[in-house]
Amino acid sequence: MTLGFSVDALLPKARGGGVLKMGLAKLDERDWLQPDPDLAAREAGFAAYPQGIQLSREGEAPGVELAAVLGLSGGLPQAARAHHEDMCLLTLREGDEQYRLVGAAVAWPSDWTPADKLGLPLRALHAPIQGYEEQLASGVDHFMAKLKAGAIYGRCNWFIAATGDKRWVAEPPEQAFAHVTPENAGETLFVRSERQTLRRLPETGAILFTIGIYVSPLGELSSDNQQRLAVAMQGLLEGEGERRGAQHYAHALIEFVQP
Repeated sequence: MTLGFSVDALLPKARGGGVLKMGLAKLDERDWLQPDPDLAAREAGFAAYPQGIQLSREGEAPGVELAAVLGLSGGLPQAARAHHEDMCLLTLREGDEQYRLVGAAVAWPSDWTPADKLGLPLRALHAPIQGYEEQLASGVDHFMAKLKAGAIYGRCNWFIAATGDKRWVAEPPEQAFAHVTPENAGETLFVRSERQTLRRLPETGAILFTIGIYVSPLGELSSDNQQRLAVAMQGLLEGEGERRGAQHYAHALIEFVQP
């Protein structure tokens, strides 16, 4: 299966609301990472956000292995600078039941700070996500434990943001979306999708988690995807609206799509 490398391609394959699910698809090697990345944009992203690179001692050997797998010298920072995707490394300490974050090279985070997450186990990493512990944590732990080297799995999600910036620091939604109206929603609402993949490195056994960021103005999406989002807004208002701030933009989005 392929996921694609744009918001329009990813949206039909992303969860539209309801119970949290991993929603993983097995990917071929050729569909793992984006071809022909904009390396100037990557360099600019890391230059603007150098604190996006965080590496513990436990992450050094997996970082070197990752670079070698990608045909590079160096480690995790060099691997992430040479590709579109942000990259994180997770390892399992002896006696632990959960993988923990030991390295991150993240130029374009979606409202999180790598320094605050380094060293945390999976459940603590995902603690801010409403419903993760109850609906998803056990399944994620089981998947990580069983993941075999060589297999690649991918998934995608989406958010509504008030900025098209690749590095997204969310403001309080009542401020971020205060200027949004049904008339301007096509230009002022941005759909942000993370194309995520998981792959185990064969020598160290570390798991590589990649995050490819894609952003598009609402008005530039296909009409089918605009309709898909309008339908999803109803579910957000009834469920996850408070966490995603949907009550501050959903009605404008719906009226823009379905005037």
